[in-house]
Amino acid sequence: MTNSETRPLLQWSAAMAMSGTIGAVVLESGAAAPAVAFARCFVGGTLLVLWCLSRGWLQAWRPSRRDLGLAVLGGLFLVGNWVLLFASYALSSISVSTVVYHTQPLILVGLAAAFLGEKVAKSHLARAAIAFGGVALISLSAHGEDGKPVQLVGIGLALGAAVLYAGASFVAKQLKHIRPHLLAAVQTTVGALVLAPLLLVTPLPTTTSGLLWLVLLGTVHTALMYVLMYASIGKLPTTTVALLSYLYPVVAVLVDIAFYGHRPSWPEAVGMLAVLAAALAPQRGRRTEAPGGNGRGTAGAVPEPAACK
Repeated sequence: MTNSETRPLLQWSAAMAMSGTIGAVVLESGAAAPAVAFARCFVGGTLLVLWCLSRGWLQAWRPSRRDLGLAVLGGLFLVGNWVLLFASYALSSISVSTVVYHTQPLILVGLAAAFLGEKVAKSHLARAAIAFGGVALISLSAHGEDGKPVQLVGIGLALGAAVLYAGASFVAKQLKHIRPHLLAAVQTTVGALVLAPLLLVTPLPTTTSGLLWLVLLGTVHTALMYVLMYASIGKLPTTTVALLSYLYPVVAVLVDIAFYGHRPSWPEAVGMLAVLAAALAPQRGRRTEAPGGNGRGTAGAVPEPAACK
């Protein structure tokens, strides 16, 4: 394997591994979901804006009203998805929320069929049935840190986050001509502006450690992760990206087991495998983009929580 092939492979792998630790960072910060999402938007968005300015991309951008409106709409979907996903961690578990969240590629195909008239293959319907059957199995068998069944509202929030992320991806499909780093910068800026008033109700942490966790989320798990993803996704085969996207949920489950004592039951494990196998399996001849994608995305891959997740 040449250096030109190894570098994007390592970049994408690192980004997916980072995604798997987002849940832990959110929980360790001790902040409410809207405050966490604001910090991610503010810190990550500021760094992305500076990155775009340093490259001259922001100065040269002259968006139409349609593009700007869609970018703002996509930003609202993206930030809303973060708030719901972050809130779901405490009500279910990191692993359960992350796996349920990975139904979003299937939801995206449904949105494309409903609004763009794209044909839905029978194989997709079968995969959707398997995935949501897995969600049902998880809902009936999963347990949280205290050994009690997970709260269904937590699973519902993760599903809601998946719907919003699919909506953000759907909007991004209409903006493939915009540089993804620039689109991400715009959307995180929108998120910071929208979420700022909520700090009156859900303030940022008052402890130094809590604030440092949020700075970590904004720098490493947002700005750096976006740069790594967009530097690599267009240089890797679809099947490679889809396969390596498994690192995201796998790392999340391992973190949940190692640091939060989560012990999946056999039915829960089967449900998780069903969701991941159905949602992340590549579809021949089909590509979908993540928010801010460049049109050279993956079949069922989830570049993020994206991702940002």
